[in-house]
Amino acid sequence: MNLSAPFIRRQVATTLLTLAIVYGGLIGYFKLPLAAMPEIKFPVLLVEASMPGASPETMATAVSVPLERHLSAIAGVVDME
Repeated sequence: MNLSAPFIRRQVATTLLTLAIVYGGLIGYFKLPLAAMPEIKFPVLLVEASMPGASPETMATAVSVPLERHLSAIAGVVDME
């Protein structure tokens, strides 16, 4: 038996069924919850390091470079400033 044969024979029923499915879809679409400004929290890690009396060059070589090396090994790190 051909799957489309009953739909071809009963055109009015097919049209009503299609309209009912479209109407149900529209009702479902407009009842979906939607926030205008959804609350999004981005994971952030803040690291502060200090070495009293150190020069900028010492901070860069002795503190910043090792910290960056270790923090870049964390999975999922996208950006580091």
